[in-house]
Amino acid sequence: MAIEIERKFLIANDSWRKHAVSSEVLTDGLIAVSDGRKVRVRSYANRATLTVKTKRLGPVRAEFEYEIPIADAEELLSLCAETVLVKIRHRVPYKGFVWAIDEYEGLLNGVLLAEVELEDVLLEPQLPDWVGAEVTDDPRYRKINMVAAARDAARIGVERPKPS
Repeated sequence: MAIEIERKFLIANDSWRKHAVSSEVLTDGLIAVSDGRKVRVRSYANRATLTVKTKRLGPVRAEFEYEIPIADAEELLSLCAETVLVKIRHRVPYKGFVWAIDEYEGLLNGVLLAEVELEDVLLEPQLPDWVGAEVTDDPRYRKINMVAAARDAARIGVERPKPS
């Protein structure tokens, strides 16, 4: 079983940008969500994956990811259009870890989140100065909840606040 140990943070400032070593556009679609579990399809520039994630216990959960044909991913994305998100994932190395900075477009335009994956739950990476508050356990920063909040704000015609 594959285990994902991931911590998520807000971004405090843009100084990370000058240290990014790569960036790629990802398109994610949630196929199913139930009680913290999810099935996601993701397309990259030249490949696609299907991922099953179990309920999170703190920063830890089981994750199973499989390569799928790009045509299959495109069809699945079209079937779950209401949960499709596009983001630019920037990779930023810092003190022995590679951070993923997700910069959302479209519905979540302007939202920036930093994630770091760990090999052991006891690891405490040194936090860069561009990292803000930790939101790993904050349900407001789960993608499904961010999408729902953005849709609700759009539906009633108010500008949604951006996470700070």
